[in-house]
Amino acid sequence: MKNNEVNKFVLTTDLKPIADQITAINQLVDNIKHNVKSQVLLGATGTGKTFTIANVIEKLQTKTLIIVHNKTLAAQLYGEFKELFKNNNVEYFISYFDFYQPEAYKPALDLYIEKNAQRNNDIEMMRLSTINSLATSSKVIVIASVAAIYASVSPNDYDEFKFLIKKNEKINYKQFQYQLVKLQYERNQIDLKPGTFRINGDVIEIAPGTSDSYIIRISLFGEIIESIHLVDSLTGSVLKKEEYFIIPPANEYIMNESRFNEGIKRITKELDERIEYFKKSSKLLEAQRIEQRTKADIESLKELGFCPGIENYSRHLELREEGETPYTIFDYYDKNDWLLVIDESHMTIPQIRGMYNTDRNRKQTLVNYGFRLPSALDNRPLNFKEFNSKIKHIIYCSATPNDYEIKESNNIVVQQIVRPTGLVDPSLEIHPTKDQIDDLITQIKKRITKNERTFVTVLTIKMAETLTEYLKNKHIKVAYLHHGLKPLQRSKILNDMRRGKYDVIIGVNLLREGLDAPEVSLVCIFDADKPGIFRNSRALIQTFGRAARNVNGHVIMYADSISKDMKIAIDETNRRRDIQIAYNKKHHIIPKTIIKEIRDDFISDEQMKLMEAAYNAKKKGKEKQTKAIKRLRKEMLAAAKNKEYEKAAYLRDLIIELDGNLEEE
Repeated sequence: MKNNEVNKFVLTTDLKPIADQITAINQLVDNIKHNVKSQVLLGATGTGKTFTIANVIEKLQTKTLIIVHNKTLAAQLYGEFKELFKNNNVEYFISYFDFYQPEAYKPALDLYIEKNAQRNNDIEMMRLSTINSLATSSKVIVIASVAAIYASVSPNDYDEFKFLIKKNEKINYKQFQYQLVKLQYERNQIDLKPGTFRINGDVIEIAPGTSDSYIIRISLFGEIIESIHLVDSLTGSVLKKEEYFIIPPANEYIMNESRFNEGIKRITKELDERIEYFKKSSKLLEAQRIEQRTKADIESLKELGFCPGIENYSRHLELREEGETPYTIFDYYDKNDWLLVIDESHMTIPQIRGMYNTDRNRKQTLVNYGFRLPSALDNRPLNFKEFNSKIKHIIYCSATPNDYEIKESNNIVVQQIVRPTGLVDPSLEIHPTKDQIDDLITQIKKRITKNERTFVTVLTIKMAETLTEYLKNKHIKVAYLHHGLKPLQRSKILNDMRRGKYDVIIGVNLLREGLDAPEVSLVCIFDADKPGIFRNSRALIQTFGRAARNVNGHVIMYADSISKDMKIAIDETNRRRDIQIAYNKKHHIIPKTIIKEIRDDFISDEQMKLMEAAYNAKKKGKEKQTKAIKRLRKEMLAAAKNKEYEKAAYLRDLIIELDGNLEEE
């Protein structure tokens, strides 16, 4: 886009900070201004941490990157920040794959798994828009998943390949077209989709790779640019007149021709060395394999400028040295002044820490068995040391920060405990395990009479399934959230519960985002005193929070003793309750249950049945799976024919998953 950046971050909301938000904002900003590198925002569930961070950004006026551990939460945050900063560049940067099966080799089975991926063009467009905004504007907020630590185009390459056009500028017609092709644009006179251009007489129309909402229309008078218009892609109406415009590359990955030949030489040299290594080690199969695969890739690169798995040659094509840090979007941030926010840091930091080793272990096997050259190891995410070296200022946000975040922040913990709604943390109670099922049913029925809902969390899948069936036989409307459900299926079950289709939801792990329902007034925790990740103090506090959006929020822990983790979680929750109750009393606030809109479902009841059938087929063996695949393929083709593309996409994912399970058997 044209570099007509807004000079300031400006919040576009009538909401004002209240309660703990005011103190938290001031403390966070003051710490950064005094050059504090790391700090923790300890925010209880529902205290408005997003709004607090938005106010911090407005006060600091620095480029900001917000990383969260999954796409669902990233999408939610993106929507919220777009609403809070309507006139600023708020961008979305996640993996552009709807489905991704990485290349792998399983030596024990002698099974090679080809990379299988479906790219999402919309997400790819948003990634490119992110890079373009970062390269051209100083006022950008990026909401990202951990995909942010993976390799991307270098700032120098992106800057070199930008194409500036100006009104009244003289152009060379052929050179202009060559420049567009160099930027990876394709000529298409019929379908002007993102990343293409067309020429009609003296009019050149370009669909930028960053957006499908507008096209760039350039009108020429001879060799002079007479006008530059941004035109609505759908209606053709003029949106804006421009004096100049920066045309970005058509896609994220740019082939730098000046380095290409040297890159090919380096790949060839490494191949020769690898073949010799395998032969000296008497690994003739591996030598033959790496020779055939790599030579085929080199030929494809020379002929087409591309080959399958081209990213595995990125070190050579970018002329990087072995082990050198790859370029990421971190390199688009000013080294002297920018802000990193890690949301749900207790989940996100461990994921970032583990990405490098997980990626390397998979690729090392491919290298050892001759499927890839050793240089493929340098197509990788940042390791944790590299990640930390990029940080200027960081805020870790969590209701339950890990010891790591607190230690890194030198115990600088900014608390945000009081909720703007006046709601307090749920009251807590411990019940004995004897007759716990009968007690559970009694507690559930009490909530049903008040039109309230219940979450129940257990430790095993078997227990969840058994308890679900038992409650159904007692005529209680219940659903089970199992590990085979996709995120959209989970959302539908949650919405159905909120509408009253279910009174109870049972699961092994109810800590996931998106499970916040104001209708839930009771959370029951079985085996609360047992050791494990789902019953440590942080997990318990997170689970308590599922009842924090209802004025009658209450938690029952079924246990015969009070574990160390239970005591920590109980003491911390009671500490927060005391602060919240005292604040409400001082300011004469009467808490009320949150009123939250029930959003439309993305999938239908029919699709839910199909997906559930596929999940059950996985448990019943190869024959059932094969039948399920055939039925799903038929449904998928019918959906595509009827232009029900979302439904077709969900069914496609299920087919891929079932196919993968069959291969493993």
